Amino acid sequence: MCRAREIVVTRPRAGLLDALASSWALLAGFGILMLGDGLQGTLLPVRAGLAGFSATLTGLVMSVFYVGFLLGSLATPWLTVRVGHVRVFAAFAAISSTAILVHALFVTVPVWIAMRLVTGFCFAGLYIVAESWLNDRASNETRGSLLSLYMLVTYLGVGGGQLLLNLAPPEEYPLFILTSILISIAVVPLLLSAGSTPAHRDSVRLSLLQLYRITPLGVVSMFVVGLVTATFFALGPVYAQRTGLDIRDISYFMTAAVIGILVLQAPLGILSDRFDRRIVLTTISLLTAVAAAACVPAAAYSLPVLFAAVAVLGGLAFPLYSICIAYANDHLDPSQMIAASGALVLTGGIGAIVGPVLIAALMDRYGDAALFWSIAVAHGLLGLFALLRMLRRPPVPLAKQGPSTLTAVHPSGSAIDATQYYAREEYADEQAKGREGE
Repeated sequence: MCRAREIVVTRPRAGLLDALASSWALLAGFGILMLGDGLQGTLLPVRAGLAGFSATLTGLVMSVFYVGFLLGSLATPWLTVRVGHVRVFAAFAAISSTAILVHALFVTVPVWIAMRLVTGFCFAGLYIVAESWLNDRASNETRGSLLSLYMLVTYLGVGGGQLLLNLAPPEEYPLFILTSILISIAVVPLLLSAGSTPAHRDSVRLSLLQLYRITPLGVVSMFVVGLVTATFFALGPVYAQRTGLDIRDISYFMTAAVIGILVLQAPLGILSDRFDRRIVLTTISLLTAVAAAACVPAAAYSLPVLFAAVAVLGGLAFPLYSICIAYANDHLDPSQMIAASGALVLTGGIGAIVGPVLIAALMDRYGDAALFWSIAVAHGLLGLFALLRMLRRPPVPLAKQGPSTLTAVHPSGSAIDATQYYAREEYADEQAKGREGE
């Protein structure tokens, strides 16, 4: 493991250039796709508010996306085996591009629920296909830089999508049409850069209950991260709109969280690689609770202070995904990691489905500030649970911790995660060499 890390440190530029040379078109296409995804993720809650949807109904509509996402995650591997990666990607992109236009034509709860379900199903396939291609192209020397670039492009796209909200009134058609155009255009460079399809590797089976017995903190933390991430991106625009912010300020409000992620993702990942991950996870969870609670008085003070508080909240809360994945992997054998990835995605997906509906109901019942108070409570409880786990289990030696900086949560629930790296034969060889060195 030490020898592999030295390669990453001593040859960063070569790795970055190799990653760009092999995958620049794929990354460009994915960035365009994220522009469309970021735009529709904020456009739909704002349009729902203008149409008179309650926070509860808006939360329900937005959370259905994650039901579709889970179904798509289950169906996409089967579909790719039957018809191939290229056809699956093209079909899902076409359906997603159409679904956003249906939202504009029929502003009713049943139609929007159906379209969000379809969109979630399709985007799961788009992410899985694109990310498997990207990961398959990486070597041990370029994987870290390539995945870091992927997350940078992802959040630049999502952040840029928030700002596109200012181009036209959200109650009119142009923004829906622009989202459809962006999703359609994204297909071109992604398909042209596809090349050979990735190889699939076998993995042992691992149920969610089995994974919980192996790493309770890993499972619980993934549930909280999924809940908080989905809730903020689904209800953040609703909160901003209901507190009187105009379209420009709503876009700035959501962009502030993305900026926080871009600033803190790498430093927090590095900390979790150098110290006991449980200490880092506990500290970040408790700080996130404080940051969420601080957003309430910040909103009453001034907009710049609110934006700064939201940036801190986003920068602390969302990078926890990578630390949770890495912590879980520290307790798994390489043969278990692909199955564990599926179980962790399921756990985060359950949180993503429950969060927007539950917290939207709390917002309707107790006021808009319930958004931030709920996030504070969720992360406060996670921090306490992590403290309890530290008393019941010894830490994993630092020499045996795998890298955590390869992952970050995507606002739609997808990410390239380190389990794909850990499950490869190269990682098993490195682990064997590390044990021999000990």
